[in-house]
Amino acid sequence: MALTQQFARITPEYLEQCRISAADSPGAAPDWDPSPEDRLDTDWAIWGLLRYCREVAADADLVTLLDRAISGDPGGDVDFLDHVEVYDGFDGPPRLLTAAAVADIARALASVDLQGVLTDLPPTTEEAAAACGFGLGFNGDVRAYLVHHFTAMREFYDGAARYGHCVIVWTD
Repeated sequence: MALTQQFARITPEYLEQCRISAADSPGAAPDWDPSPEDRLDTDWAIWGLLRYCREVAADADLVTLLDRAISGDPGGDVDFLDHVEVYDGFDGPPRLLTAAAVADIARALASVDLQGVLTDLPPTTEEAAAACGFGLGFNGDVRAYLVHHFTAMREFYDGAARYGHCVIVWTD
């Protein structure tokens, strides 16, 4: 089973509703079910972009931004989401990005010149896949794959910021 990067944008009120449900449920189930339009799966793309940025010594602020966008912030009091109803438990539990953090990340993502970042991405699929840590089994256009998923993540964070939503991140 392949692991992928997951995101959910939720209101602070929904987060509190899940917290109450987990506290009141015999199995500590948070009744987690964000709508499909408020979820995003970026596959391995952002992990690959992050690896590529580290390898080419990209701007440290960009590396920090990407890492924060997919890893969340420490703390956040969302231990109740450490439940099989939310994720499979293979990697660390879900982490929270508050509405203020989401707004900061959205602003920073909006300013990223991704084409500039990818200027030195090798031209062949095999070399580009290796630079991103995808290995030999990757099929398709690496640049298009990175751009597609980065753009989706940027739009996702922008939407969350516009509505004052939090973002929960996890690997599943």
